[in-house]
Amino acid sequence: MVLFLKNPVKAKLRRREVSFGAWISVGHPDISESLAGVGFDWLLFDTEHCPLNIEIIQGLLQSMGYGTRTVPLIRVAWNDMVLIKRALDIGAYGLVIPWVNTREEALNAVRACKYPPEGVRGFGPRRAAMYDPEYVKTANEELLIVAQIETETALNNLDEILSVKGIDVALIGPWDLSMSLGVFTQWDSPKFKAAIEKVIEACGRWKVAPGYVCGDENVRWAVEKGFKFISIGGDEGFMIKGAMDSLRRAKEALS
Repeated sequence: MVLFLKNPVKAKLRRREVSFGAWISVGHPDISESLAGVGFDWLLFDTEHCPLNIEIIQGLLQSMGYGTRTVPLIRVAWNDMVLIKRALDIGAYGLVIPWVNTREEALNAVRACKYPPEGVRGFGPRRAAMYDPEYVKTANEELLIVAQIETETALNNLDEILSVKGIDVALIGPWDLSMSLGVFTQWDSPKFKAAIEKVIEACGRWKVAPGYVCGDENVRWAVEKGFKFISIGGDEGFMIKGAMDSLRRAKEALS
């Protein structure tokens, strides 16, 4: 049995190894159960842009079972201490915090994730501690805290954000970041490329793992650039791509 607060993803990142994960947006337990058995390092359940709530996600986490090494993470809808503690209390190994633009916002995220004296998280771990009597002793150290870097303001405050003790990953949201920079989806734009380099360099200075949201087409690029926390797709995309590939092969058989 894998106890909740022995976090293999955080251990991997400490060793500067690459971890691969996938996005979950479909609220059916078959999805999380199936993908948890594929071999991903982590699955990220999204409450910011997807129609998933805490009640649904708890069921999805339960469907993953305890025989998998895949770590469940949750992207909360906002940098809010109530949303954060509810997500942690159902058993997330870590959180992705969107729209972290300042040092103060980074501090608030870390404090909300950690128990006193390091933070302000209220006690009530429920499912998170159900199978781990040592949960409270190790939670502050083992939970993974991911700050999303997705605006020009965040870029301008990058060193201040990453200097906050407790931030483990700086995850670039490429669509929002490119939009904020005025070069939406222009991945070859010098402005966007400079932003990527700035994040990677700052992560190196502060010993924070750089992260990126990828598709199949740019995973190799992300690995070669030095990203360590890499999303390689999501449930809906996997389903559509698989169906399209199968249909293409079926039509090729006709010819």
